[in-house]
Amino acid sequence: MQMSSVPESKVPVMPPRILLGPGPSNTSPRVLQAMMSPMIGYADPEFMVVLDEVSELLRLVFQTEDGLAIALPGTGSAGMQAGLNSLLEPGDTVVICSCGYFGERMADMAERLGANAVVLRGEWGRPFPPEMLEEELGKHDSVKMVSVVHAETSTGVLQPLDEIAALARASGALFMVDAVTSLGGNELNFDALGIDYAYSCSQKCLGAPPGICPVAVGPRALEVIESRTTKPASWYLDLGLIAKYWGPEHVYHHTAPVSMILGLREALRIVLEEGLDDRIARHQLNSAALRAGVSALGLDFLVPESYRLDQITAVNIPDGVDDATVRQRLLREHSIEIGKGFGPFDGSVWRIGLMGESSKAEYLLALLSSLEGILPDEGYEVAQGAAVSAASRRLSEAT
Repeated sequence: MQMSSVPESKVPVMPPRILLGPGPSNTSPRVLQAMMSPMIGYADPEFMVVLDEVSELLRLVFQTEDGLAIALPGTGSAGMQAGLNSLLEPGDTVVICSCGYFGERMADMAERLGANAVVLRGEWGRPFPPEMLEEELGKHDSVKMVSVVHAETSTGVLQPLDEIAALARASGALFMVDAVTSLGGNELNFDALGIDYAYSCSQKCLGAPPGICPVAVGPRALEVIESRTTKPASWYLDLGLIAKYWGPEHVYHHTAPVSMILGLREALRIVLEEGLDDRIARHQLNSAALRAGVSALGLDFLVPESYRLDQITAVNIPDGVDDATVRQRLLREHSIEIGKGFGPFDGSVWRIGLMGESSKAEYLLALLSSLEGILPDEGYEVAQGAAVSAASRRLSEAT
């Protein structure tokens, strides 16, 4: 093929964006620089050192001493499927506590694997009620797993875990937690909660590009994996095989995404340099400032205050304002991305994300200022400057 025949790229360079949607978040230049390191083989002795370092960093972020902490190739959904694939055998009963889009995805995956998926459906936009789980567990002689989403990205709900964890443990079931949006932004102590398996993603609170999935596997889950009587349906997402690659002997399983793992290592270092407590506090402060500004615009929220997720704020769209038009104008005129609603909230809710590198005062103030300019054009009057002032006051209270 002659070079002249190669089609010209319509977008040769990605435009800079302020990413304030449900993910990905903006990426630290340090992470991007780490990913530009010279390519190295996935079996190179130096890369084996990197794997060990990433595993130790993940243990610190997940807050686990006894568990296995590794990273899978793929997004958070790979972690979801790997857990179900490796911990459930055909016919096993899994009770799924669902109150949003990603609880439903869990159910779909479990059913495809031939598990007996018992789906308990709570109200979207509200946390899952533990008493519903308690009642269901009383109906079964044996439950293999209880699963729940810690931070439901589709609605912006933070799910309290203590009661659900206690119920799962009392029943003898494994406890699986979706921490895709919470790891690095909310308190999540794997060992203290008695979690058996948790998975997250790279592109939200951890601040790396999408494509790598951190997981933690507790001792009970490892025992279940090792004592299976059938092979997992998916070879690629078999945690038992992947664990051997990350283990002391580094037994080959797949071609590891070297650059992604180097980026994740740097992102985890950034998280721990800031400190988990301070990082969580930053997410809390910026979220409070955003909400103060949104309230000053006269807008209200989907989720009750006590269960609002700091990383995702779901804002009810006022009557007469077109969802897509506002989002498109934010992107086109201000290079700011926010998210649309999912499921029953499609077209009626905006999801504003403040996660990782994107949880910054200057970003949320830029968004509020942009909304002050756009909303009146779309038929919704606001007091100019009120939102930015309210958010700024809330930020100043912390200094």
